[in-house]
Amino acid sequence: MSPRAPRIGEPCRHLVIEDALLVDPLSGRHGAASLVVQEGRIAAVTWARSTQAAEDRAVVVMPGLVDLHAHLREPGGEDAETIASGLAAAAAGGFTTVCAMPNTVPPLDDAAAVRDVLARGRASRSPVRLLVYGTTTAGRAGERLAPMAELAAAGAIGFTDDGAPVDEAALLRHALEYAGGVGRPLVEHPELRALTRGAEAHDGLAATILGLAGWPVAAEAAAIARALAVLAEVVRQAPSGAAPRLHLTHVSTSDALGLIRAARAAGLPVTCDVTPHHLALHDGWLGGDRRYAWEAAEAPWAGQATAAGPYDTATRVNPPLRSPDHALALWAGLVDGTVDAIATDHAPHPETAKRVEFGDAAPGIAGLETALPLVLAGVAAGLADITTVARALTAGPVRALGLAAHGVPQPGLAIGAVADLVVVDRAAPWTVHAATLRSRASCSPLEGSRLDARILATVADGRFAYLDEDWAGATDR
Repeated sequence: MSPRAPRIGEPCRHLVIEDALLVDPLSGRHGAASLVVQEGRIAAVTWARSTQAAEDRAVVVMPGLVDLHAHLREPGGEDAETIASGLAAAAAGGFTTVCAMPNTVPPLDDAAAVRDVLARGRASRSPVRLLVYGTTTAGRAGERLAPMAELAAAGAIGFTDDGAPVDEAALLRHALEYAGGVGRPLVEHPELRALTRGAEAHDGLAATILGLAGWPVAAEAAAIARALAVLAEVVRQAPSGAAPRLHLTHVSTSDALGLIRAARAAGLPVTCDVTPHHLALHDGWLGGDRRYAWEAAEAPWAGQATAAGPYDTATRVNPPLRSPDHALALWAGLVDGTVDAIATDHAPHPETAKRVEFGDAAPGIAGLETALPLVLAGVAAGLADITTVARALTAGPVRALGLAAHGVPQPGLAIGAVADLVVVDRAAPWTVHAATLRSRASCSPLEGSRLDARILATVADGRFAYLDEDWAGATDR
């Protein structure tokens, strides 16, 4: 009788991965190698003597992914997602650490609420680490600050009203001062809402053809310019020991990246992330075009008939899917280091919130399980090398938000370290179907699409968090 495949949550007692492409962002090394996990720790890494054709290996091993932006909806939105289902989806996508946004019902604006969500994470028995943000303002109402010191003491890793910006500049300034005083970053959703009221799609050709109200690039760029100006003032006047930090999430435009690049060059403590869907998709998807952004760059969708059909509400997201040139600019930002992290902005919704007119649909994409395959498609197209992408999914988010201080291990594949890794096969295509995903939500524009990379295993903190059934049956571990 063959050995029983391990169950989720069981220790990874013995795992051998031979002749794979190992990517270690911590050491900067990648190449053909074999890896052995014994009793939950990396027991051996044997690098091949020759690096020739290392990139041709289909199976890739890298440190467990870190998602610094996910909406798990619990409490209050369990019809869309629960902490348990969200962490299961994360594990199936290769993530070993997830940072949950605080726009729950009620929002996480007091210490008891933060402790409650962390307790629910432990109760799920998932090996995936759950970290939690507190809100920037009380009730996410944008009127007065939340009790940041109490939230930090309860375990909040930072503060954000994501889903909404802090509209008042004076309040944003106080938030940066207060967050810096308690040693936490402020994570800001960059949107000037005076320019986006009623907006439905990126302000471009696709929106014009489809008759959708335009969402201008200026709404993001203006919000970021203001936030950076406020940050500069706060940094200049910060007392000794304070460390104000600003993180700009789901940046989607080339204009915004230009501002961030200049601010970084001037020494401002600002970081940013981009999403897989803004890297890979584009506004033509609203019209039914199912090409990747890099495929559509030379001939963007211009109204021609498509098999998928227009107005799929699964493509409605905040910020909106942009034109292909903006997507390519995000890839360039990854390569030159302007972009610190790739974050999913996993935003599940119940079917009732999506089966409405396009402009009335709740914005959001369920993306935890498709993030890595989407990004690897860009690697296959030559937009970035695999080390750059691995860094943006692991070491980048840890460094950007200081997550090592919250128990997240430095992402690497060092001998003796507790195993925290993902195994992915780049030559194992699969078709996205909501019925087979771990997330409760079905709001993915990739429904029915073929992705070329499949997650084989996720090991978190030395325990199996996910194991592909076919791979588990074929390999003795």
